[in-house]
This record gives sequence, C-alpha cells and structure tokens, in this order.
Amino acid sequence: MKVNKMTRISNRKNDELRLVEIIPDFNLFAEGSCLIKCGNTHVICTASVENKLPSWFKNEDQGWITAEYALLPRSTQTRTNRETKGAGGRTHEIQRLIGRSLRAAVDLTMIRGYTITIDCDVIQADGGTRTASITGSFVALCIALNKLFKEQKISSNPVKEYVAAISAGICDKELLLDLEYKEDSAAQVDANFVLTESGKIIEIQGTAEGEPFDKKEFDTLYNLAYKGIKQLILLQKEAINHAKI
Repeated sequence: MKVNKMTRISNRKNDELRLVEIIPDFNLFAEGSCLIKCGNTHVICTASVENKLPSWFKNEDQGWITAEYALLPRSTQTRTNRETKGAGGRTHEIQRLIGRSLRAAVDLTMIRGYTITIDCDVIQADGGTRTASITGSFVALCIALNKLFKEQKISSNPVKEYVAAISAGICDKELLLDLEYKEDSAAQVDANFVLTESGKIIEIQGTAEGEPFDKKEFDTLYNLAYKGIKQLILLQKEAINHAKI
C-alpha cells in the first residue's frame, strides 16, 4: 500500500491533514466555544454549563456531558432540511458519538452536579464533520471547565487526557489521512478514529465498500490516524491556551 504519493484532489500528501484552524471564544455567551475549520469543513462548537443534572439522571455523585449536532441548511451542496421534527438516525448516532468521546476524556465525579451540553453546528460540510465536531467540542469543553475551575466551582481540572478525532481511508489502493468529501464518497475503506493523546482508542468506525481490508492495512490506517491526532492535539492546546478565561 502506498502512503506518500502525491495524487490527492487538494494536492496534499497522503499522510497530510487538511489546513486546520481552531478559533477559540467564537461565541460571546457560551461558557466555552470555538470555530474549527478543517479544510472546507467548518463547525461551530459551544459548551453550555448548567448547575443541575438531567431529570432521568440517578447518579448524584457525578456530572454529565451530552452533545447535540446539526447540519445547517446550506452547509451542503444542496439545501439540507432542518430537523424540526426531531433528530434523524444519522444525527442521533453522531450526537451519541460526540458525547461518548468527551465523557471518556473527563472524570465526571469532579464535575458533580453539573451538566455540560455541547452543540455542534456544521456551517459548511466537505467531509469529516463528525471528526471535526469531536475535535472542536473538546476545545469548547476544556475552555468551559477551565472557567469552572477559575471560579472555584470545581476543585481541579477534570480532564484525564486530550482527545481528538480524524478520518483515514483507502482510495484507489492508497491509504489516505483526513478524507474530504470527494475522497470519502469514492473510498473503498472509510474509517473514523477517536483517540486519546497517548493513542488509546475511544472509538473506531470503519467500513469496507466492496472488498474487505486486512489487519496490516488497518494497522497502517491507525498509524496514519494517530499521526493526525497528535497534530490536532497540538492545535487544540494552542487554542485553549489563547482562550479568554
């Protein structure tokens, strides 16, 4: 399998991320927020903190983190209808993925009594909206947690480890990092990796279209993804350090 040949639509190397920019404090009112740009995929992520737990939540010894996700109507090439009658199946799946990813990064017992709701609004979609949402959401969450700590509402920072997400796949027998839409839609293998800074796996979603892929190819995809994750985490840290706390 080839990894470094220059064949991509955007003239990137096969193991190269799209241009990524994370702008903290994008929202004036949210406790934590950022705009994340991954190439032509742009997502606004906000973190809202409430000093209460969900009505269904029974464990009062910990807090909760949940997420909502939406594609705005002209984030795509043709207009996407608003989900005014409730989230569809794809949206539910992505929301649950974002929530699981963030909860895995935080000691929930240290935010006892608080609910943090993450909102991810995709304003422009060119592949990788769920991975960009996770990466940006973690920044918004950390900013909100830093504010809680500064205000002495929590005793210490509850983040156990940084978390980010990226896609990797196989197109025309080449292994690629960070697929944009045209690559994603034509890929023989498409996988999303949610990993910690130390390389631990939170979630992997991988699918083959047509021919299955083998363990060697999977290992290479993981290594590509982890390389990208480490680069994203450096950008996350820079954005968090520049946020107004």
